[in-house]
Amino acid sequence: MKLILPTDYVPLIDGRETQKAIKFIKDTFQKNLAERLNLDRVTAPLIVKGDTGINDDLNGVERKVGFTFGNMEGTGEVVQSLAKWKRTALHKYGYKVDEGIYTDMLALRRDDYVDNTHSVFVDQWDWERVIRKDDRNLEFLKKIVTVIVDAIADTKDKLMQKYFRLKSPTERNVFFITTQDLEDLYPEDDPKTRENKITKQYGTVCLMQIGGALKSGKPHDGRAPDYDDWGLNCDILVWDEVLKMALELSSMGIRVDAESLKKQLEISGNTDRLKYDYHQGIINGTLPLTVGGGIGQSRLCMYMLEKAHIGEVQCSIWPEADVKLLKSCNIELL
Repeated sequence: MKLILPTDYVPLIDGRETQKAIKFIKDTFQKNLAERLNLDRVTAPLIVKGDTGINDDLNGVERKVGFTFGNMEGTGEVVQSLAKWKRTALHKYGYKVDEGIYTDMLALRRDDYVDNTHSVFVDQWDWERVIRKDDRNLEFLKKIVTVIVDAIADTKDKLMQKYFRLKSPTERNVFFITTQDLEDLYPEDDPKTRENKITKQYGTVCLMQIGGALKSGKPHDGRAPDYDDWGLNCDILVWDEVLKMALELSSMGIRVDAESLKKQLEISGNTDRLKYDYHQGIINGTLPLTVGGGIGQSRLCMYMLEKAHIGEVQCSIWPEADVKLLKSCNIELL
């Protein structure tokens, strides 16, 4: 995405107050999320060992940040997300059905194209919850999405009571649509344009079934084949009034079982991953059936504080040309 420079942009909250507001948002939202989904906060890794299959492969093309050790064999990798690690943790700590965990996930994604909403530095709440076999359906997924959106909307309402200059509450009524139905609705548009059109119309959208090929022969977007079930996953999108675009706040889904794991690895040409302990844990039923996802912390703060750039709520590294251009448009990065 190209850099967006909103005309006549004026931050509604100054730098010092922004820092206080970020803490308020994070404290309020994670408390809401944990209580509504019955999640315990846990400690999670920043690095994992390479060649274990635990690190998230995202779309399967992103290069991981790797390194060697001083007095250990093998290599280490900075996590890209904790989609696989969380499921293993639920098994390790003995969590039962309807119980789960969440954590502050910090990652580096060096291949992300930085712009208003993307940074090389990623911070999100990663969460995961044990489910029943009977929960592996779209209706259950929709229920979880509704809970998350309510937690977001409640947080924004409390924030607006504290900061009266904020203008845009979160739409609580979620519009659910599959990627195929969206393609059928706007067949001539690219995926991002489709997302913008549908989210502008409804305010909050749950876009379901991401990863598999559509009738056009292409997927709506890429998804790793070994954590989300492509038929039971989704993105939560909200309309960003400052940037005039759909903003993805969460990528989540019901995780693969043995059947969907094998199928998706075959489709994607990654059956070699079945050698890893993580994948074998799914095949043999050692790992529990789960639902989970990630919710961007800085992305959520940017949206709630009605900022024009994620760098207004997050310290990271940006192209020098972008920094100068943004400053000329009254957008000051942290």
